[in-house]
Amino acid sequence: MSEASAVPFSETKAPESADRLHRGALRLIDISASTMANIGPAYSFYFGFAFLVATAGVAAPLTIIVAAIAIAFLGNTLSQFSRAHPSTGGFISFVGKTFGGTSGVTTAILCGAGYIIAISSVLAISGGFLATTLQYYFKWNVPWIILSVLLTGGAVLMTVRGVAVSTKLAGFFFAFEMLVLVVVSVAALIKHGGHLSVVPFEPSHITNGAKGLAAGFPLAIYLFIGWENSAALAEETGNPRRNVPRAVFLSTALMGVSYVLFAYATVTGFGYSETALTNPSIYVPFITVAHTVLASFAVFAYLAGLTSTLGVLISAINSQARLIFNAGREGLLPAFIGKVHPTRRTPVNALYTFTGIAGGIILVWALLHLLGGHKNSGSMNPLNFFFESSTMGTILVLVVYFLANLALPFYYRRYRPAEFNVIKHVVLPVLGMVAIGVPMYYLVKPGQAAPYDWFPYAALGIVVLAAIWGLILNARDPGLKDRVGSIIADE
Repeated sequence: MSEASAVPFSETKAPESADRLHRGALRLIDISASTMANIGPAYSFYFGFAFLVATAGVAAPLTIIVAAIAIAFLGNTLSQFSRAHPSTGGFISFVGKTFGGTSGVTTAILCGAGYIIAISSVLAISGGFLATTLQYYFKWNVPWIILSVLLTGGAVLMTVRGVAVSTKLAGFFFAFEMLVLVVVSVAALIKHGGHLSVVPFEPSHITNGAKGLAAGFPLAIYLFIGWENSAALAEETGNPRRNVPRAVFLSTALMGVSYVLFAYATVTGFGYSETALTNPSIYVPFITVAHTVLASFAVFAYLAGLTSTLGVLISAINSQARLIFNAGREGLLPAFIGKVHPTRRTPVNALYTFTGIAGGIILVWALLHLLGGHKNSGSMNPLNFFFESSTMGTILVLVVYFLANLALPFYYRRYRPAEFNVIKHVVLPVLGMVAIGVPMYYLVKPGQAAPYDWFPYAALGIVVLAAIWGLILNARDPGLKDRVGSIIADE
């Protein structure tokens, strides 16, 4: 059976009355650019690399390489599902179609909660980084929460207008940040060309050896979060069975190579000194390198951070809101989330719900700190919220990744036995589950500092409640198992 052929007769077709998005609005280059904008190399690298060095040492680039390989295993799972069953629901549809209505509802809640909590970190850091930039260049002290609200409002407005215009804008932002990142990195390597070293690629320079590599692995994985963006855009993409897998691997490969370049340039710029890189007074190590090697160009490094954050906002809201939109459309979540704007063909209710809840999380976090008497302490720093919310969100997202890898062999054995391949559909998904297990362990292991010590219990509570609600909803609605995953992108 060819990739473009109709799904097997045992799979339920989409109801003719289903609300559909703007089909065929995007090309391969659009969804690839949107995926890489969602990853946000400047945004992710600026705020994550120093912490990665603190755990893995100056050989942190090795951690990035290992993370890229792990993401490739996950990319195989997403690609195999997308070739057979392209869906705006992404992992929700894939898991639900394989294991039934209860698993679909459970995955929808976990996916929605994980991505909403994670995107709240982007909302916060967008205002925080802009506030830092304004203070540095103009000595303006603008509360970062106000700036976050304004930037988020602009991002939502763009996504509501239409997927084509918002995706192209995110792609433009991505192109700008990549240009700046590459120019600064090459300049750093040229300036220090007389004493370049392979130290960052020597396993012996990983702090605490394999333990340090594993400890930094969760954050290295987080650098790539957003790699799955293209699957949620399947319904609006021409030939999604071909283009979505291509976008997944193209984006992951390019980001992996780019991160290694940026990491190597940064540790080189700091003279391969872990102490210098992790100095608390240095807000963003890469910008410090930009000041050192291209002082007059450093302003563009700040702008790249801003455009990267905006690109992440737009592309993440675009793709991740579509996941809960499709879940609402298929009855896994409240139906109003599954409504499409009558003229723009955008999931407007899902967009508002997604960002509204994410903004509410930030407000609750801020209020809790104020009530706790931390008004004047560093705990109100948006960077603290970035680390906290991204960690909590990543735990839930990793659970979804695990379920998707688990589902792949069962899906192919049930629906496409003639195409079943032991390497693609068993070995690689198992390796993907193993790769997920390492960061999961370090995110949930006992003995972590507050508030990270209670995140595993919160995540477990969400998983249990999601499963209970899935059982209840599935019992109430016997037709749920037939609707989950029923809306296929190109049919």
